[in-house]
Amino acid sequence: MLLTDHSLSEGLRALVTGGSRGLGLLTGARLAARGCRVTLLARDADELDRGAAWIHARTGQDVRTVVCDVRDEAAVASAVADTAEEVGGLDVVIANAGVIQVAPAEAGGTPAFRDAMATIFEGTLHTSLAALPVLRRSPAGGRLGLIGSVGALLAVPHLVPYSCAKAAVRALGEGLQEETAGSAVSVTTVHPGLMRTGSHLQAEFGGRAEAEFAWFSALAGTPLVSMDAERAAEKIVRAVERRRTRVVLTPAAHAASLAHGVAPGLVTRVSGLVGRALPTAPETDPDTNTPMKQGHSLGAPAQPRWKEVLRRAGSSLNDRAAQRYNQQRPGPPTSA
Repeated sequence: MLLTDHSLSEGLRALVTGGSRGLGLLTGARLAARGCRVTLLARDADELDRGAAWIHARTGQDVRTVVCDVRDEAAVASAVADTAEEVGGLDVVIANAGVIQVAPAEAGGTPAFRDAMATIFEGTLHTSLAALPVLRRSPAGGRLGLIGSVGALLAVPHLVPYSCAKAAVRALGEGLQEETAGSAVSVTTVHPGLMRTGSHLQAEFGGRAEAEFAWFSALAGTPLVSMDAERAAEKIVRAVERRRTRVVLTPAAHAASLAHGVAPGLVTRVSGLVGRALPTAPETDPDTNTPMKQGHSLGAPAQPRWKEVLRRAGSSLNDRAAQRYNQQRPGPPTSA
């Protein structure tokens, strides 16, 4: 079925990082449906090809693809400059690329924090700094969108590296908005809660990896807690289109953000109770961190039947999202 929303002016030029799958792919599709000339940027060429074909099938629009690792500042600068030269400039840039690591902070250790900061924060920083000079030249007034998270607004147990990196994105977005105030460029920071994107298959899990995979995949697919990914992508595009400064998605994320602002100590204590219910980290040598495992290579551990029924009920929608939004690898699962 073709999408037909054309709220943004047709012909605007847009670039989306992390655009080959999941939320980035859906955001690219929403922009293409509005008539934007979209470029998707990601690390995997095959994923990009499948993502471009998916958008064409959904919208009838062709999109450009660029292979680029956002952790590489020079590569990002080159990709943005080359894209702007190829399509005649840029009007909309969405910095979406990221990584999700699920494990107790001690189990992931400093490598998990370094990877999260390099991919999520530095990737967003590289994209923003490369895009701003180009966006200033946009006749339509440039729009820069940064994808944060509810994890940027309050720390989430077993997602601490992710929360730290997203908190840095929040500060970057607010700071850039302040520094571009009064110019033709707008900066929008969006903080989604859990979304049914199928990201559990691409996420990395440490500690008791199978148990971490079980709770994360179930919770991320629970309808009352998580948000339909297509609705989330539409809200992101609308927020950037309307030059909103900050947007928080999902009722749960709104409630958590408000509660943390009013009573941060209480929210931290409640989060501590949640953390106690999550899998405990195995005893390991403090100088040796167990490598993280990607969700593609994991299954839920053996557990009582009633728990397995609940897990499957929660994760079924997320599993279907993974099939729809290019999160599954072709062929049999392999180890990360």
